[in-house]
Amino acid sequence: MYQIKINITLKSSVLDPQGQTVLKALHDQGKQSVVDLRVGKYIEVKVDAKSEAEAESLAKEMCESVLVNQVIESYSYQIQAL
Repeated sequence: MYQIKINITLKSSVLDPQGQTVLKALHDQGKQSVVDLRVGKYIEVKVDAKSEAEAESLAKEMCESVLVNQVIESYSYQIQAL
């Protein structure tokens, strides 16, 4: 059994209105030291795979077929044996 932790973010070339809203809220609270902020998604998936390589293959397949819009988003993941 493996746990896959997936981070999905908008590509740097894509406008992030949610991130800009959060950044403005932090600035309104006086946190001027925050100079940039991007909002993304975090997904945890547990898979019954026979090896870390199989879990990695599943992670890539899930990201590229369902979880990530590759036109505007990029992703990274970490795999941990349970």
